[in-house]
Amino acid sequence: MDKFEQIFRNNEIWVADKLEKDSEYFNNLVKGQSPDFLYIGCSDSRVTAEDLMGVQPGEVFIHRNIANMVVSIDLNVMSVINYAVKHLKVKHIIVCGHYACGGVKAAMQPADMGILNPWLRNIRDVYRTHKDVLNAITDEPARYDKLVELNVQEQCINVIKLAAVQEAHKERGLTVHGWVFDIHTGKLIDLKINFPKILSEIMEIYRLD
Repeated sequence: MDKFEQIFRNNEIWVADKLEKDSEYFNNLVKGQSPDFLYIGCSDSRVTAEDLMGVQPGEVFIHRNIANMVVSIDLNVMSVINYAVKHLKVKHIIVCGHYACGGVKAAMQPADMGILNPWLRNIRDVYRTHKDVLNAITDEPARYDKLVELNVQEQCINVIKLAAVQEAHKERGLTVHGWVFDIHTGKLIDLKINFPKILSEIMEIYRLD
């Protein structure tokens, strides 16, 4: 049995396991979703939100792209955030990066990446913004790890700039968080993004209400 066929066999095993534990499992899934969390993470195949958070289907609304970016002209991520905030009424938005991120590393290589160039340029912009801090780190792997953290921070700021997020924070206390998944240890690291401080600092320019 090749890997493609094995996927369907795995699905059969998964369905049987769920029904053995709860005969109403899929009937309950059909009723709808009311997740508390929106997770914006990286598309890397080694980093799966449900596994690293220990959650079940229906508990987290998920969006993934290369290097967990929140780009204002990306209608995909903008639509996901709007739906999660306006319709699902999530209480928390999480931007989660991970160490050893191929997207972050690719962005800093002097190579033409074709159609990826404009996307990766957003990461280069993060580097430019924080170049003094990053250039002071002589160890290259450590510098990339720091860029991963700073990229998460900047994407959190991009989330906070959005009108729907500002409105939800004001009305019901929605909060934005920045995490990094340490792929070397399997641990989640809370970067402790100071949401109230960042919000107050950017509202002078990005206030939308």
